[in-house]
Amino acid sequence: MNLLYNIFISLLIFGMKVFSLFNDKTKKGVEGRKQSLDKVKSAFSKTDKVIWMHAASLGEYEQGLPVLERLKDQFPDHKILVTFFSPSGYENVIKKKHIADVICYLPFDRKNTVKEFISQFDVKLFFTVKYDYWYNLLAVLREKNAKIYVISALFYESQSFFTSYGKWFVKQLKQNVDWFFHQTQFSLALAKSVGLVKSSVTGDTRFDRVKQLRNRDNQVEYITDFIADQKAVVFGSSWQAEEKIAEMISRKNNTIKIIIAPHDLKRVEHLKNIFPDALLYSEIKKSESLIFKPQILVIDSIGLLSKLYSYADIAVVGGGFHDAGLHNILEAATFGVPVIFGNHYKKNPEADDLINKNGGRSFADEATAAEFVLFLANKDHEEELAEMAEKAKNFVDEKPGSTEMILHKILS
Repeated sequence: MNLLYNIFISLLIFGMKVFSLFNDKTKKGVEGRKQSLDKVKSAFSKTDKVIWMHAASLGEYEQGLPVLERLKDQFPDHKILVTFFSPSGYENVIKKKHIADVICYLPFDRKNTVKEFISQFDVKLFFTVKYDYWYNLLAVLREKNAKIYVISALFYESQSFFTSYGKWFVKQLKQNVDWFFHQTQFSLALAKSVGLVKSSVTGDTRFDRVKQLRNRDNQVEYITDFIADQKAVVFGSSWQAEEKIAEMISRKNNTIKIIIAPHDLKRVEHLKNIFPDALLYSEIKKSESLIFKPQILVIDSIGLLSKLYSYADIAVVGGGFHDAGLHNILEAATFGVPVIFGNHYKKNPEADDLINKNGGRSFADEATAAEFVLFLANKDHEEELAEMAEKAKNFVDEKPGSTEMILHKILS
């Protein structure tokens, strides 16, 4: 099975290199990996003690960040390494203020490549977030006597561990991972059913992260003037389905202010075609553009979405009307905003919990979702809107401090 895994990695690398000829995102990942070794060589010495967090993409980075920050507090003499698999994570974080000494792409999971990378520093503690497992990496880390953890682990029934060929993967995790910190009891039960007993439930660290968002300065220039005391709906990380909902709402009620932050800035041109009268955030001039009182504002820059939710009366979060994956609903809920999304969210247990608490609602089609947003935004339904808003905030508030439970276990 080890041979088959290495063949799979070789095929994966070959496939990514071929695909990179036609896809800019994949090309960034392939080209970026060529720089990873040089980055750690220039920043670390071979004796530097390093804490290493790996995240598949931006969502997992945000999930792991509270733990990384607390570890940095506990071990101020250790350096910090953050690696990503996806360009969408790397490209977002590298442009922001962060605590890492090095941010780079995770090298391809060939054993010799991983060995050379890890030989440049003394990794003391490694953790991956949620479910991004690379088995040669874990084996080399174990050889180096690093402590290895999985935080906010989420097991689900269709994973390879629960198939006829999954025993090899489970064996690697048993040998190499010191502890799994699970998001849910169901995830813990699945892990234990295949013998991964070094596990406990500590919840989802994203709740700790989104609680922190309330305490920062969330002001976004011009947004208050744009909303102008009207009801505001923020479409976060929108795809085509969510943009269709925005179109339905704008046709039926031209007083509701609509803010659209697409999941990919490449969609901005498409949005301008759908909404020719929309205003781009980059074009706002307080004394000129806002005098025309547009209904729709398109956010054509990154890094503003979580702050924009603080202005929302209602949030529509993207990714749930197809299998791309539901984006972060907690960033909206933490500000006491009812959250609307599609019903494709099997890897997001928090979505069911938010619905059960009446802080959010999912829909199978865009038209029904649009009608519900219009219902909540109607001045005759202020009470229903206020109730959902309170339920959303309470849903976040009542979650325990996952980060502290994880830190207690690691330090003990």
